[in-house]
Amino acid sequence: MGVIRTPPESLGRREPAAKSDIAREFGRASKTYEQVSRLQRQMGDAMLASLARKNAAPQTILDLGCGTGWFTRKLQALFPEASVVGVDLSPGMIEKARSASPDSIQWLTADAESLPFSSDTYDLIFSNLMIQWCQHPQGVLSQCRRLLKPGGRLAVSTLLDGTLRELKQAWSVADPGQPHVNRFEQREAWRRLSDDVLPGSEVVTETIRLPYDSPMALNRELKLLGAGFKGGERRKSITGPKRLKAMCSAYPKSDMDGCMASYVAGWIYWSY
Repeated sequence: MGVIRTPPESLGRREPAAKSDIAREFGRASKTYEQVSRLQRQMGDAMLASLARKNAAPQTILDLGCGTGWFTRKLQALFPEASVVGVDLSPGMIEKARSASPDSIQWLTADAESLPFSSDTYDLIFSNLMIQWCQHPQGVLSQCRRLLKPGGRLAVSTLLDGTLRELKQAWSVADPGQPHVNRFEQREAWRRLSDDVLPGSEVVTETIRLPYDSPMALNRELKLLGAGFKGGERRKSITGPKRLKAMCSAYPKSDMDGCMASYVAGWIYWSY
């Protein structure tokens, strides 16, 4: 596998939430997740389109961070002869995925940083908007490399620095010094990490802007996704209505009705 250099400095600056908290919050969101997962579908569909262009024909597939199984089911439909496994840290997500999916798909609750599979197991590993929640993303990519068969393919998406910059700006006015928005890795740090673990990988970035009826609608969507602020330094008490009103007032204005939110999307494509 080669030598992995010390990860970029910025990768160690986050104070992450406990894995148990992340699993619990996404589990709570399992019933509402698919109703509001616009960004998740757009980014996952981009990876499926890339696989289709490359004429991939995997026989064994791992959907890592499968959530409710939306893309696990799509992968099974796209490659009906393949053996497909969905893995997620959240038992609640796995329960929801299993209840809405065909019996042909296997499901497992597991940590992406320590997967219980033998090396050289999968022809394709697909991971959509999961790795940004991990404490050690370099470990996740190393696990993916270990699990891929020679000739296998990896498709991973994440969010990068600049995501929700409008919301971050508004909160900096409404509640100075108190973080309310998740930290995401910088583009160059992500590229360096990809080069370290997956030499020759392709890194694609794009800024996606989505409309919302209001800043509060954005806040609600993040909650329904289970994707609210997860930093270890978050407030232990509920944010009061006065601060929420101040945040809405400070949110950057848009030319359209409502408001816009920016997401800096990053994809990694790699062939073993």
